[in-house]
Amino acid sequence: MREPKYTSISRRDMLKLLFSAGAASCLPLKLSAQQPIKAKAKAVIQIWMWGGPTHIDTFDPKPDAGNDITGPLNKAIATNVDGIQVNELLPMLAQRADKYSIIRSMTHGNNGHETAAYMTQSGWMPGGALVHPSAGAIVSLKNGYDAGYKGLIPPYIVLTKPQGRFSESGFLGQRFKPFATGGNPGDPKRFSVEGVVSKDIGPERQQTRRELLGQMDTFAKAMAGNPLISLFDKNANEAWDLILGSAGKVFDLNLEKQDVRDKYGMNVFGQACLAARRLVESGVPYVTINYEGWDTHKQHFQTMRTKLPQFDRGMSALLDDLGERGLLDTTIVWAGGEFGRTPRVQWEAPWNGGRNHFGKVFSHVVAGGGFKGGRVVGSTNATGEDVRDRPVYPWDLIGSMYELLGIDPDGTIQHPQGYAVRVIPGAEEKIPIAGRLKEIM
Repeated sequence: MREPKYTSISRRDMLKLLFSAGAASCLPLKLSAQQPIKAKAKAVIQIWMWGGPTHIDTFDPKPDAGNDITGPLNKAIATNVDGIQVNELLPMLAQRADKYSIIRSMTHGNNGHETAAYMTQSGWMPGGALVHPSAGAIVSLKNGYDAGYKGLIPPYIVLTKPQGRFSESGFLGQRFKPFATGGNPGDPKRFSVEGVVSKDIGPERQQTRRELLGQMDTFAKAMAGNPLISLFDKNANEAWDLILGSAGKVFDLNLEKQDVRDKYGMNVFGQACLAARRLVESGVPYVTINYEGWDTHKQHFQTMRTKLPQFDRGMSALLDDLGERGLLDTTIVWAGGEFGRTPRVQWEAPWNGGRNHFGKVFSHVVAGGGFKGGRVVGSTNATGEDVRDRPVYPWDLIGSMYELLGIDPDGTIQHPQGYAVRVIPGAEEKIPIAGRLKEIM
């Protein structure tokens, strides 16, 4: 029997072979050249209804479905658009239905907060090899500093605290994480000069102290012209401008008339909506309002009687204010959560009238920035438990927003390791794709 013949290979050649194989797995995706898209929108205000709002009790009411579906909120009201109804606790938004479109057939089938939030905010399925960035981080990359944004306020802002459910910046890294303001935007001292400067040391004295510090800084004088010192001085000047100068005043709601603040509602959500308007007016391209409290396993209906009037007033005022200032045409307002809630009320203990997680069907609302108003996309069955027609997946919606923002949804972004990654999934991902929302764009 003839001995098998082996070909010798050196250690160096083996390393070259292994390196080549590894590099091949990271080659850029072969995609068509990215074409420039004319942007209709300049900014996004995302109202993230943290925890998952029910579609039955908001924008997809089923008043004839019976008590096990509606519970005590069994009335739907007409809007200012023929044929569109919303829940009885949204009377102000009912009179502004011509300004927004309702997507009643959102779906992804995932019932976990973390995974559903990742899907709904990034447009990607969980569990892959990469942690993809959220829409806010993509906008920060594409329309932020690298695209000529000059503002001192970071291009991606969260009012008021981050979710902590997933990494908003994904593989893009720390530079594209949102800046979370913290606190209560309605606190009269939270973002004002009085809130960041001691009452015993006013702005003038602060400035005098700063000038004295500069005179005593002999090291900086000796290192004048050094790039690192110049960068330090630039950052210090910008920080002072945010604290005491004009840049930081965008957060000071005391500069608004009280009747304007009252119109939004003197609560955290209402004042966050006002702060968001001020931010996009100053040029910030992406603002997320993390509006928590929608995870209503228990005391659902009691909670809705508080949350829905606040939401109704705050979002209505935001749409009006943006419209009156000529900003609605260029600002997308996007409201929704990670999923919906079970259409059938859980009357049994320990829920005693609650609604559980429901990723099979839920509603989102979009307005402005190129989205048409007075439309409904998709529908659900008589009990709101199944999509009846025109399913919309998170990547369909996010891709539509990217297109309106002038970001190619079929394009790529660069991974830090040097290879290209699609902005949203394509056919090669082998997931259901219903297509972008051309009917409301």
